[in-house]
Amino acid sequence: MEKPFEYDKSRQPANSAFKQQKLPGHYLRLTATAVLSIFFTTGLFCLCVGIILILSAKSTKKIEGNVYMYYKLYGFYQNLYRYVLSRSNAQLMSKNIMDVHGCDPFKMSEDKIPFIPCGAIANSMFNDTIILSYNLHSSEHIQVPMLKYGLTWWTDKYVKFQNPVSSNLADQFEGSAKPPSWSVPIYELDRDDPGNNGFLNEDFIVWMRTAAFPTFKKLYRRLSREHYFKEGLPAGNYSFNISYNFPVTRFQGEKSVVLSTLTWSGGDSLFLGLVYTVTGALTWLSAFAIMAVYLMLKNRKENLSL
Repeated sequence: MEKPFEYDKSRQPANSAFKQQKLPGHYLRLTATAVLSIFFTTGLFCLCVGIILILSAKSTKKIEGNVYMYYKLYGFYQNLYRYVLSRSNAQLMSKNIMDVHGCDPFKMSEDKIPFIPCGAIANSMFNDTIILSYNLHSSEHIQVPMLKYGLTWWTDKYVKFQNPVSSNLADQFEGSAKPPSWSVPIYELDRDDPGNNGFLNEDFIVWMRTAAFPTFKKLYRRLSREHYFKEGLPAGNYSFNISYNFPVTRFQGEKSVVLSTLTWSGGDSLFLGLVYTVTGALTWLSAFAIMAVYLMLKNRKENLSL
């Protein structure tokens, strides 16, 4: 004979309004006037902010404060799954610099010598040289002083990327090969500054942080505020001297250089202003559409009641 089921009353919730879900509910009931007021107010706010941002971006005569130089690529897909995985974190952190596991298709040379750094991301590193000059006079051109450090995230510089502990990087990387698209090995990325060489090279670290979209910009240099440039970039004529090393025609892309600074709204760009303006315009159009439907239904209701 089966034993009858016994209910364990110790696990029964207390007989309170909260635990028995008997608390009174609140239903938000908005009138048509309230809804239209919210839409019109939101739209007006977005339009005002958008117009201010656009005018602010258009009226820049000189770039004051900290100035940043970016390179911008169009149509370069760093978000491809196989591309993102094609790297060796153990190698980049110097836990095992000969570890090329997961670096397909750039693991080893034809002579079976491991690439350092290995992987598709490292092999495709941006390597143009960009020099900005300020045309002080028609006959005098001053090279704008730019800093090549302070470009990376702290966690990247001091956690995710580490050089082998050695006074001579070339000895540590002996027995390896440079990536096929590189002109110099990893230990010669910056011959002038040993602290910016090897895996700790900031241009390399910036490139290794992959972008989410096919059009992106990455920080290349930041202004050294000295001499003529203590307050930023003065108004005037500037010229670029660019060593074209990074090909974009093979993937039908484009590239450009962007100079920007930080303002009260973040980076100086038309994009944010356009987003606010379009959002405000669409909000107002939605408000007019809602008002038209409301008036139509209201008139129909009044006619039926007659």
